[in-house]
Amino acid sequence: MMSEITDADEGKPVVHGEDKLGIVATVDHGTAHIEPDPGLTDKIKARLGWAETDEETYPLQEETVAEVTDDEVRLHSSL
Repeated sequence: MMSEITDADEGKPVVHGEDKLGIVATVDHGTAHIEPDPGLTDKIKARLGWAETDEETYPLQEETVAEVTDDEVRLHSSL
């Protein structure tokens, strides 16, 4: 069950399994922009469609979000 991402989700951690991928830096028209954790590997960035750029934040594709809870944004385990 997926929940819509809103401005209230800014600052929440984005997690995949037990790994913290980053935090929701901003939300623009329902799209979360993620500030990646400095230790995030290139392999995981590639799976998320985050190209190697000088960007500070990356858009999170809606289809990758499994659920949004009060505490975090959880991604699908199939990534």
